[in-house]
Amino acid sequence: MENIKWFGHASFYFVDKNGNGIYFIDPFQLRNRAKDKADLIFITHAHPDHFSPQDIEELIKQDTIVIAPPDILAGIDIEEGRRVNAEPDKSYEVKGFRFSTVPAYNNRPERLAFHPKTNNWVGYIFDLNGKTVYHAGDTDFIDEMKSLKRLNLDIAMLPIGGHYTMDETEAARAANEICAKITVPMHYRRNVGDRYPEVEENFKKLVTNSKVVIMEELR
Repeated sequence: MENIKWFGHASFYFVDKNGNGIYFIDPFQLRNRAKDKADLIFITHAHPDHFSPQDIEELIKQDTIVIAPPDILAGIDIEEGRRVNAEPDKSYEVKGFRFSTVPAYNNRPERLAFHPKTNNWVGYIFDLNGKTVYHAGDTDFIDEMKSLKRLNLDIAMLPIGGHYTMDETEAARAANEICAKITVPMHYRRNVGDRYPEVEENFKKLVTNSKVVIMEELR
């Protein structure tokens, strides 16, 4: 976990010790907290709290590659050779870094309009420093998650904020199905406000098949 930092919400920073790479996923409201430029930037979907052109601009350098669904890449002014279309259920290798994609969508009737399955938005599974790390993106507890147990994930990052994604109860069901060694909750403090300590504690009590780690937001 020492090579993973959390900027809050669904925004994370990874250091790849093997390739000396700096990777960001869903950079949002960085406010100059990022000390490094990005080798790779991953975006899960097009909502402005995940796809922030201003934050991408803060991180980008001459050889940065952006990996994202096609609807996002269409809105980024970057040459063709530095963009990679991310589609669900695919495997990739970019700059020697291996990763794959998992569908991310809502299946609860009250949330279907927020993240439709037909948008083909994604979560990512990274092969990072000998660990397998899953960032779920914005999603409900979907059938595709049930097959992740066979991957013996080291870390699963799951949204627990409710309304737009799983709440802590639904996310705990997902965590117990996935059985990652460590589960990191994300995408909740902005959603639940001052209730976040209660939500964290409830999540920790409900997750029985994984160790819950509450990350400290990078200041």
